[in-house]
Amino acid sequence: MILARSVAAALVSAFALAAAVPALAGPVALTPIPAKLSMAEGSFPLTAKTRIFVAKGDVEARGVGVQLSDLLFRTRRLKPVVVEGAPSTGEAAIVLARGAATGEGYALQSAPSGVTITAAKRAGLFYGAMTLWQLATQEAGNGPVDLPAVAIEDAPRFGWRGLMIDSARHFQSVETLRGIIDAMAAHKLNTLHWHLVDDQGWRLEIKKYPKLTQVGAWRTPAGAAGKDPKTGKTIRYGGFYTQDQVRELVAYAAARNVTIVPEIEMPGHALAPIVAYPQLGVNANPPAIDRNNWGVFPWLYNLDDGTFAFLNDVLDEVMDLFPSDYIHVGGDEAVKDQWKASAKIQAQMKTLGLKDEHEAQSYFIQRVGKHLDARGRRLIGWDEILEGGLAPNATVMSWRGLEGAIAAARLGHDTVLSPWPLMYLDNRQSASPDEPPGRGRVVSLKDVYDFDPAPKEMTEAERKHVIGLQGNAWTEHMRTDVRLERQVFPRLVAIAERGWSPATQTDWADFNRRMPAEFARLDALGVAYDAVPFEPQAKLSPGQGGKVDVALASSLAIGEIRYTVGGAEPTTASSLYEKPLALAANDKLRARTFVGGRALGRIRDLSANPDSLFTRTGHQLKACSDKLTLLLEDDAPTTGERAVFHVDIMGPCWIWEGADLSKGATLTARIGQVPFNFQIGADREKIPLRKPSTPEGELEVLLGCEGERIAALPLGKAAQEPALSTIRGKIPARAGKHDLCLMFTSKSVDPTFAIDRVTLKPN
Repeated sequence: MILARSVAAALVSAFALAAAVPALAGPVALTPIPAKLSMAEGSFPLTAKTRIFVAKGDVEARGVGVQLSDLLFRTRRLKPVVVEGAPSTGEAAIVLARGAATGEGYALQSAPSGVTITAAKRAGLFYGAMTLWQLATQEAGNGPVDLPAVAIEDAPRFGWRGLMIDSARHFQSVETLRGIIDAMAAHKLNTLHWHLVDDQGWRLEIKKYPKLTQVGAWRTPAGAAGKDPKTGKTIRYGGFYTQDQVRELVAYAAARNVTIVPEIEMPGHALAPIVAYPQLGVNANPPAIDRNNWGVFPWLYNLDDGTFAFLNDVLDEVMDLFPSDYIHVGGDEAVKDQWKASAKIQAQMKTLGLKDEHEAQSYFIQRVGKHLDARGRRLIGWDEILEGGLAPNATVMSWRGLEGAIAAARLGHDTVLSPWPLMYLDNRQSASPDEPPGRGRVVSLKDVYDFDPAPKEMTEAERKHVIGLQGNAWTEHMRTDVRLERQVFPRLVAIAERGWSPATQTDWADFNRRMPAEFARLDALGVAYDAVPFEPQAKLSPGQGGKVDVALASSLAIGEIRYTVGGAEPTTASSLYEKPLALAANDKLRARTFVGGRALGRIRDLSANPDSLFTRTGHQLKACSDKLTLLLEDDAPTTGERAVFHVDIMGPCWIWEGADLSKGATLTARIGQVPFNFQIGADREKIPLRKPSTPEGELEVLLGCEGERIAALPLGKAAQEPALSTIRGKIPARAGKHDLCLMFTSKSVDPTFAIDRVTLKPN
């Protein structure tokens, strides 16, 4: 039962190092920053001849040595030989030894004469090895490297340092999951919460119930993405993990001190299993097609003994595959409408003495919890499991702010902090149009880094029940594995530091300084990340004499921007950006961010074409509202790149601010449409619809969102085009500048039309 022990050990280790001297920044770029670090003179030369020594018969230490050797070979093309015994006199070597550091703690001494990693447990030896690897990968490159002389004493602040991956909404390859586990381990994260079941898909092979994957693992994507344009045949999307694959992945993670905690959702988020086995549900004829929807579904398990027998069977197979202390049972967003409307459920509740549906859910979760208890496991669930009464020994994962954590702690229960929106990695990382699809709220790297897992909203006694924190990667909008990685990294690195390092050691400016090294490490591990928030973004405005003024800034305002005009690649010797640039037509501007003399992010290219002043993307236009704003990917084409629309699905509307209509203008809009595949209940009826004047509808142009309609561009054939299409129309002259409100007319919310970009060119 690895995880529970590591949680307890972390509390002891963190207390022991609470008064540690702050880690020195200096030339060292380690993340998470160690609890105690000091620099010394000299360096240790890591070369092809370097050897790793472990005590004779210490199988665990030898295994860690082999892992370190393999990782160094993978990322630096150096492969130290692992030897049992002691190095010869005068040999500069790496030694893995047993010592006093407890739990996941370790000590590391690096000097010209050698490197020694000391720990009582295998986990500590492993994390010491990861610190050594980070010392060797502060700069990109292969071959020999000098490790700075340092003395480190280190241990985690919290025992649960986690990431949740949702494999139900979109399915990831085993190779991708292994790569993410590698990156987690390198940053001392120790828990992978694996969301395997939801309305949209069942991803785990269950031998006793084969239809769960035969039926529940597959769906038809919504809209044009669900049909082959050449053959007209339905496209099937999905996949599942075999039990052999799961065993291998669990072992792979355990070797890297990562415990995989499985989640089997109940009593809600259950459409996929109910479609496979309808007798598990409340109502007949569950809608299989709805599994291509996002949102909160009404389909719940029923309260029959046969359903609990099914769940017990499933959980038995789950527990045979996953040795984790904790089994996650979900418990969130269980809309009780079906239970309320069912005479059978109401009769069962009366027989059981349950006064309302919240108590029925509590009964449901506690009954499942007893089965887990009988197998020596611990139940964990989202904070809704508090409603109606909490199961004994349950741990609460608080996602609706901190209220669930506070309530659980006051009841004497442990809690993991995972609050929306800060720990929800499906939120975009900046306002740039280059961000991948996701939720429209910006949760930046700094927002995540600023979150303290021991929040002031909790008392000291309540904080003692906080066993850690976790970031959540919900994948509704992460259709590809690369997008998952880009949404997770580098924010997960910030979560790693806040979960491991003492609160007194964390420093945003120093964290920034270490980012170039972090990017180099992620590159070496082959894991994608989002560099967009670090990169220069351009804002154009009219200049003097026909020139274009270009203002540059990065979303995170980290480091400095260097630029060239004319095509050369920016370097540290290039011009430093200090104020807006006046560029002539078609000047080629190239810009890049640098931190501490090292490049951070990609080179951004911009051609200062005056026509660019007349074009704005849907992301650059101001949204009329922000009720449920998403970055939605177009559903066409079925292969290749797709547009990403910035749209509030509760009121699609965009504003072009300050439009000069003194001469009139021609408006050209590149538009698309997306299926309205969102389960939002009665809120769907609140979405305003504007009555169309033509069969296909129009794009209306208003002077202000409540003002006069001055133009209507018929959609025509564009209404039938699944991918992007273009419409044009004339805007009449009006004195002065105006805010133009752009809205589509339609008879239905499905499909929802959206703007990709608009050009407003004066006549």
